[in-house]
Amino acid sequence: MRRYLLTPLLFWGTLIQAQTSTEDSLDNIRLAQMINLSEVVVSSNLDISRFIEQVKRDTTFYKAFKNLRVLGFTSSNDILLRDKKGNPSARLISKTRQVREAGCRTMQVLEENTQGDFYDRDGGYNYYTAELYAGLFFTTGKVCGETNMLRSSRLNPREQRGLAKHKEQLKMLLFNPGHKVPGIPLMGDKIDLFDPQRAQLYDFSIDYADRNGESCYLFSIKAKDKLRSGELDKIVVDRMDTWFSTKTMEVLSRHYTMSYDAGVYDFNVQLEAEMTRFNGLLVPKVLRYVGNWDVAFKKRERGVFTATLYDFKQ
Repeated sequence: MRRYLLTPLLFWGTLIQAQTSTEDSLDNIRLAQMINLSEVVVSSNLDISRFIEQVKRDTTFYKAFKNLRVLGFTSSNDILLRDKKGNPSARLISKTRQVREAGCRTMQVLEENTQGDFYDRDGGYNYYTAELYAGLFFTTGKVCGETNMLRSSRLNPREQRGLAKHKEQLKMLLFNPGHKVPGIPLMGDKIDLFDPQRAQLYDFSIDYADRNGESCYLFSIKAKDKLRSGELDKIVVDRMDTWFSTKTMEVLSRHYTMSYDAGVYDFNVQLEAEMTRFNGLLVPKVLRYVGNWDVAFKKRERGVFTATLYDFKQ
């Protein structure tokens, strides 16, 4: 009896999956027709639909940051907060060393200088920008049992609350730019650049370019210059440039600018990430951030930070 019930369920599940796959393929074909190709790309006979699908499913960017959890490395950290006049209000300049031993990681503070009210009275971070930076690059105490397997830590802001939820949403913005971010009021759907309707608001292009001596596909997405006011309200990602290795399709570099004003919150953020390889693992070597954001009932923050990572150990 149970087997007979399972058979139609499997059938319908397979049918739905096939239908979804077909719809995705059609979306990729439509998007491929919208992309501006350089003469070099045209002559290379690159399969554009397949390229788009690989871009949409890319996990190499996120995996590069996950790899930091299983490596030792040194980080030069510079976090600067400015007031509304542009003057420095707080700053941290430090050098830290992550040590990975026996399946656990700890962090050593080698050098540290602070200015202004960077820390609160209890030694915690006085600024949300610093808290988010620490979540990406600092280790508190001893952390054990981590891996760099993607399936072991899927990004899901809906399962989080408070600051943890905001961190998870930031990770999705950082690691999956161009994809829908659930749980962000008034904005989440507007980040899905590959949605057929939203894609019409952007110019897409593919070209060849070198990045740190390696041949790459340069995939660019830019909001159209002439948009009506109602269309402008749908723009969150102003521009995104990504360099994909032509050999491995790994993300070697990504630069993007995002801005949005929802009334209860607004932000203008620029991010640049540069990658390198260590023992076959892709890892970030430089992350630069310039951000100005404001959330209701919180003080506006204007932050600039640079993380420079080197001396990796396995």
